[in-house]
Order: sequence, then structure tokens, then C-alpha cells
Amino acid sequence: MAGADSAAADPKGAPGQGAPRGGSGRRAVGRKAAGRKAVGRNAVGRPSAAWALPGVLFFVCFAVAPMLLVGYLAFTDWDGIGSPQWTGTDNWSRLWHDPDMRQAVWLSLLLTVLTWLVQTPIALLLGVWAAGRQRNRAVLSAIFFLPLLASSVALALVWKQLLDPNFGLIAEIGPALGFEDGDLLGDPQGALGAILFVTAWQFIPLHTLIYQGGARAIPRSLYDAAAIDGAGTVRQFFSITLPQLRNTVVTSSVIMVVGALTFFDTVLILTKGGPGTDTSIVPFLMYKNGFQAFDLGYASAVAALLVVVATAVSLLLVRLTGFSAMRSTREGM
Repeated sequence: MAGADSAAADPKGAPGQGAPRGGSGRRAVGRKAAGRKAVGRNAVGRPSAAWALPGVLFFVCFAVAPMLLVGYLAFTDWDGIGSPQWTGTDNWSRLWHDPDMRQAVWLSLLLTVLTWLVQTPIALLLGVWAAGRQRNRAVLSAIFFLPLLASSVALALVWKQLLDPNFGLIAEIGPALGFEDGDLLGDPQGALGAILFVTAWQFIPLHTLIYQGGARAIPRSLYDAAAIDGAGTVRQFFSITLPQLRNTVVTSSVIMVVGALTFFDTVLILTKGGPGTDTSIVPFLMYKNGFQAFDLGYASAVAALLVVVATAVSLLLVRLTGFSAMRSTREGM
């Protein structure tokens, strides 16, 4: 009993016995915890660079290598059959003085600006509306997004038939639009308007989907607080929705601008650059020189210029809008 009382009175135990056992236990627990942390870091940490190798190889083979080849061909004369002949800056000098190129650049810039002005407001409003949780909005959104499932060529062929002045729908409604003979694609302004309408009809659902995702990410508490302060729907849209969608607008705008600068399949199917050269944009001019005239050296110079301009416009948009800072609109919440 005395020994038991003594042991109870001295919880640390005799020197050299109890204390070391306690310290050893603590060290063992510490080692186990460190081991678990190490395992956790390996389990959820950043994957090794080997995981990026397939994507890097795909990008190099199908993006970097073709761009380097086009950059080389831009300084040569090549018809696609023989060996390319080095010509120095002849293609670039021709590019600078080519009146067709100047017209194509103007048309591409005009189409890009009109595309943004038409598609952005419509896609923004539809995206905010589709972000609602009502069942009818979900059903209508699903129907509205159907054009995204078809290719640009297939849709352009459908619209080509609808705009046929002899058998298409435009033969019936053309007079109401100011085209008595229904030849919408035979008029310079009508052809450009048709391209603008068809591309908007096809790609507005894509940007609507982008805005829908951005609008659903806005915290509901912001709208509840604004409603308590007496803000109506319009005031909430301009004071909450638009500022919160700033980064989304920039993302959609970059995709839209680059797409408008580089697409040509709709032009190829609908107008073939006509009437005359009134819808011959830069990508179509590249196609015409490369695959109709077989002047692949000059076409490569046009393509290289297009890549540089599209990249520069994208970087300029990111720079001017401050999007590169990537500051969250929900910071501090």
C-alpha cells in the first residue's frame, strides 16, 4: 500500500523510468503524425510534371510545330508540290501593298466589332435570365443551347438553303426586309448582315452558357441585402450583377473577338467572299490564296499576320481590363 501511495503521489515515477517512457511515447506520436502529414502531402499534393507530358506533346505537335512551319513558309514561294524557294520578305512586301488585304483587314475589324456589339448584350441578358432556378428556364435554356451541338459547316449549309432567293424562306420574307427579289446574299450589306446573324445565332448560346455560370456564382446574400435596402431588379442588375460579372465579360469578349477574327467556314459556305469581294475577310483571303491559287507562301504570310494580330488583341484586352490580376469579385466575403 505504501508503495502504491508513493507511486500515486509521484506521477512522474522514479527518475530514469517514468519520464523517459513519457518522452518516448510523445516522440512516437510525433513521428506517426509527421508520417501521416507526409502521406497526406503526397496523396493530395501537386502531381508530377509527367502528367502534363501528353498535353504538352499534343500542343507541340498540333500548335507549335505548325506555327513554326507557317512562319518559315511565309518567307518562301511554294505551290504545295515542289520544294519551297526562299524569297525573303517578298511576301510581306506584297502583303503590305495588297489592296485586297487592306479591304479584308477592314472587313474583319468591322465584323469583329459588330459581333461583339450584337452578341455581348444578348448573351449577357439571356445568361442572367437563364441563371434562375425555375424549371421553365431550365427547359428553355436546354432548347436554346441546341445550336452548340452542330458544326459550323452544317449550320451554314442549313442557312444557305433558307437564304436561297428561289426556294428558301428569304423568298417570302425578303420584300419585307427591303430585298424585293429576295437575293439577300447578293447585296453587300445584306450578305454581311447574314453572316453576322448566322454567327450570332450559332455562338450566342455559348456565351450565354458562360454568363449563366458566372451569374449563378454570385452570392444570393448580395441580392437579399440590396432588396432590404430597397433596390429594385434594375438597380440590382447594374449595381451587383454587372460588377460581379466583370471577369466573365472579359473572358467571353476574348473568346468572341478571337473567334470573329479567325473564323471563315460560315463565309465560305454562305457567300464565298461575295458578292465580289465584299465579304472577303482575312481568313477567307488566306484560304483563297492557299487552296485556290496554290500560293502557299503568301497564304502563310497572311496566316502568320492573323496569328500575331489575334494574339496581340487578346493580350491587349487582358491588359486593359486588368483581368491579368485575377482578383476575385468575392474577396472579403
